Amino acid sequence: MPTFAVSVNGCAMQFTNQTSGSYFTILGFLSDSEANIYLFIAFLLIFLVTVTGNLIIMTAVAMDQSLHTPMYFFLTSLSFLEIWYTMTIVPKLLANLLLKSNTISFPGCMTQLFFFVTFGATECYLLLVMAYDLYMAICKPLYYSSLMDTSTSFQLVAGSWVTGVLTGLIPALLIAQLDFCESRQVNHFFCDIPPLLELSCGDIYPTEISIFILSLVVLFSSLLLTLVSYLFIVISVFHIKSNNSRRRTFSTCGAHLTVVLIYYGTMIFMYVGPHSNYSSDLKKFVSVFYTVITPGLNPIIYSLRNKEVKVSVKKIVQRFLPSDFNQQRFSMQKNLKHV
Repeated sequence: MPTFAVSVNGCAMQFTNQTSGSYFTILGFLSDSEANIYLFIAFLLIFLVTVTGNLIIMTAVAMDQSLHTPMYFFLTSLSFLEIWYTMTIVPKLLANLLLKSNTISFPGCMTQLFFFVTFGATECYLLLVMAYDLYMAICKPLYYSSLMDTSTSFQLVAGSWVTGVLTGLIPALLIAQLDFCESRQVNHFFCDIPPLLELSCGDIYPTEISIFILSLVVLFSSLLLTLVSYLFIVISVFHIKSNNSRRRTFSTCGAHLTVVLIYYGTMIFMYVGPHSNYSSDLKKFVSVFYTVITPGLNPIIYSLRNKEVKVSVKKIVQRFLPSDFNQQRFSMQKNLKHV
């Protein structure tokens, strides 16, 4: 492999051209094996909840005709995205924690980076689309059925995915062109943008400023439009006369906003805020929120708290249970009513 010597701030340093044979070492979280076991168990449980919860939502919406509406189409799209989003990061993270398999090839690292940014950006766009759908349903109910039809819903989701792919290509292509030092130790638990930039020996300013502008545009524009949608929703809710309806709508919007703010807040901290003075451990801790925790919260907040989804899931479970079990359950409920 060809090597070159350069001088950086008066010090000689070697770096190598990128080839398919080069590898990175993912340092992960802790060097303590016992602590890593506890992290493995925690992340594995969250991973199982994330995948199972999102699969339940997708199955419920697919099998229940009453849920074939734009809102649940968007929820299904988000669930589908979350499964692939968490699959991009968590399986490799679990392997690193348990098996100490902490090496990743250069093409593998760039591929992980591409899919991570793609799914992350697509989630921003889908959260915006869902906020717009909720705004139309609450603030413009007379126009909702005519504007948010099947064709429009499909176009909004397809547009989110296409824009997300284009967003993911830019940083992946920019970072793939950089020259990296002999030290290939990525001080993170996956191939993320900041730790990869820190490993480069060349001039990273053009790449850094390009990714900063991209992050600024994607995150702040999506967040601003999402918050504006919820602002109009809150204003409309104040005009609802029924206290129960107002309380239920506020509860739903509050839960949605909590997820949105956690997701955007941690992403802005990592990719837009001046984080150079923060420790690597703090960066890893913050990254856990948008890579591991938020994908697990979304099915709970957006769908499993929804009464219609819970009823649909219950119907599906009863459909697959043995008939004698359902009869026994019905008999027990009937007896309890007479007690």
